[in-house]
Amino acid sequence: MAPIVQKYGGTSVGSIERLQAVAQRVANTAKDGQSVVVVVSAMGKTTDSLVQMANEISSNPCRREMDMLLSTGEQVSIALLSMALQERGVPAISMTGAQVGIVTEAAHSRARILQIQTDRLERHLNAGKVVVVAGFQGIALGEELEITTLGRGGSDTSAVALAAALNADRCEIYTDVPGILTTDPRLVPEAQLMDEITCDEMLELASLGAKVLHPRAVEIARNYGVTLVVRSSWTDDPGTRVVAPERTPRKLEGLELVHPVDAVEFDADQAKVALLRVCDRPGIAATLFGEIGRQRVDVDLIVQSIHEGNTNDIAFTVTKNILDRAESVAAAIVPALSPESENNQTDVIVDRDIAKVSIVGAGMIGRPGVAAEMFSTLGKAGVNIQMISTSEVKVSCVIDASDGDRAIAALCETFDVHISTVREREIANTDAVKPPVVRGVALDRGQARLAILQVPDLAGRAARIFQLLAEHGISIDTIIQSQRCRILNNIPTRDIAFTVAQTDAEAARELLTPLLEEMGCGELVVDKSISKVSIVGSGMIGQPGVAAKMFAALAQEKINIQTIATSEIKISCVVPEEDGVKALQAVHAAFGLSKG
Repeated sequence: MAPIVQKYGGTSVGSIERLQAVAQRVANTAKDGQSVVVVVSAMGKTTDSLVQMANEISSNPCRREMDMLLSTGEQVSIALLSMALQERGVPAISMTGAQVGIVTEAAHSRARILQIQTDRLERHLNAGKVVVVAGFQGIALGEELEITTLGRGGSDTSAVALAAALNADRCEIYTDVPGILTTDPRLVPEAQLMDEITCDEMLELASLGAKVLHPRAVEIARNYGVTLVVRSSWTDDPGTRVVAPERTPRKLEGLELVHPVDAVEFDADQAKVALLRVCDRPGIAATLFGEIGRQRVDVDLIVQSIHEGNTNDIAFTVTKNILDRAESVAAAIVPALSPESENNQTDVIVDRDIAKVSIVGAGMIGRPGVAAEMFSTLGKAGVNIQMISTSEVKVSCVIDASDGDRAIAALCETFDVHISTVREREIANTDAVKPPVVRGVALDRGQARLAILQVPDLAGRAARIFQLLAEHGISIDTIIQSQRCRILNNIPTRDIAFTVAQTDAEAARELLTPLLEEMGCGELVVDKSISKVSIVGSGMIGQPGVAAKMFAALAQEKINIQTIATSEIKISCVVPEEDGVKALQAVHAAFGLSKG
């Protein structure tokens, strides 16, 4: 019988009473000979208290000593829980991360797991014992045998990694919420509990601020086919099932350092429609994509760039067979988008000679250099990027169709992977059960937008920008490149905007300023007064009108969309900071995700 891994967070073991309740739940699971591994966090606010004590002693505590200090919190939990199990007649043994064989990088406070040496763990399981493991920690091998901690979400990561190493039946994450909800219940009390969600959808929501699961844990589950179940430690309700792809053989060495990219995808059946100088006011995107949806035109990527004056540009891609229909709809709607009284002349530009090349893989999470490496590879191959779309599991670039072969060859060599086509993947998934169009809605109020004006539109320029940020550990979320092109000093230029964590905004500005001067770019504008509202759902693939419904919900609340960026399973809109919560509530209601 395959073992079960259970993880209990700090609130679940926050008192002796709660520890006793957890012990009873574990004992019930272990009856009838079921093998159980339990991963626990430090009790309640123990970690916070330890951090506070360290800060009272030192203004800049040594990372190594912080790992020594913080790792003690979990040791208290595992010892007490093992005692509670033994009192119930359940054979149990507590083990630290080092004792259970969790081997990590030698990177204090942020180590990634390299491997798990399960021999000792499996001996205890075979002997009929429940093994209680300290989450959040491991050991770096070598002469020093340093204790390390895994950083934020470390106990989730420990639990899922153990489940992968043991080929466990499932990994149950017990927390203080009933499971994964359609949005933040503190902002939308009507949020519903999901029965299930895919790993890819969960990765997107986790990266957008959904705090139930850490992206690193979901990444391991996706890569190793581990089924996750998120449940409340207070009830016996079934919770939410996080569905992983079918388990395939994969080496456990370098567990969290596996190839960040699984495949390169290429789609030559793409064409682009761009509307330049569209009025920047609420309802414009809703009007455009509402008509596109009514005409059953299925849109792939959508990019709305930063405004210029009172206008901005909107571009979208479609398959070539419906390009004429898409162009006709866009041309017909132009008068409604730019009334003559506003003195704006909107142009519709069509490009039939494009293709989309993408890198795919859950290993991109928390690795800012992956997207930068893609841009750098394309730049070295002389491939210019026309549009960029990013998500937690995919980075897509629209390029000139004639550059396709060079782009594919270069990316496959760089990431040491094979190529697959989008159409082949769609055919392979035709028999799959269609998931809901939208699983969840998220609001991210912790981002800032940086806009670089007048970037020379030459191969490799975007790569230099994002490589510099990656080298300094600054992760990029959304990247948007304008469609409008200006000629300055006989060189075509475009604007590039991207979002980063607010805490990284000033560091990014300082890093980029000298580089942009060297490259001959224009002004760098930083805006911290933004919110990003996103919908996530793998069911939106091949469903016209999804974006239109989102845009219409925002328009009805008179919320102006500043920028738009999409991937296959996510649509994100940047709106004014003060409109963030209202936008979240409107979009959540529009897709019928509220209770009742």
